[in-house]
Amino acid sequence: MTLSMPSALASTPALAGTVPRRECWFGLPALRTSVRSARDTVRDRLAAWKLPGDTCCDAVLLVSELTTNAVLHTGSGRFLCGLTLSGDERRLRIELHDEGSTPIRPPDHRAGPGEENGRGLFLVSQLADRWGSARSTRAEGNVVWAELTAHS
Repeated sequence: MTLSMPSALASTPALAGTVPRRECWFGLPALRTSVRSARDTVRDRLAAWKLPGDTCCDAVLLVSELTTNAVLHTGSGRFLCGLTLSGDERRLRIELHDEGSTPIRPPDHRAGPGEENGRGLFLVSQLADRWGSARSTRAEGNVVWAELTAHS
C-alpha cells in the first residue's frame, strides 16, 4: 500500500486571516487487534484537542466500525486513518483509507436480529452528519469518510 502522509501542519504557514485546522494521521496493519489501537489513538487525540465527550464517543464508535469493515471486508494489508478538525473546531472529519478494490455502498437492507454482520455502515449513517466513500487519493483503494459536528 502506498500511503501519502500529509505534511506537518506546524511547518505550513497559515494564510492571513484564517485559522489553521488540526490534523492527525496514523497507519495500522489491517488486523483485528488494530481496531482497538485505532479507537485508543482517536480517543487520546480528541481528548488532547479537548473535544466534548459526546463527540469523542461518537468518533470512537465511527472509527471502530470503519476499521472493522476495512479489516474484515477489504483484503487490505494496512489502512490509514485521518482526523481533521476544522479551524473553527465545529466539524470533525474522519477518513479511513484502505487497499480495497470493491466500491463501498450503503447497506441495501437492515440486518435482522439473528444476523451477526451488516450493522456497521448502518451505524455510520446514523451517527454521522454526513458520510460517503470514493477512490482514495492516499492509498491504492477506497476512502470512507464521516463528518461530525463537535457539540459543546
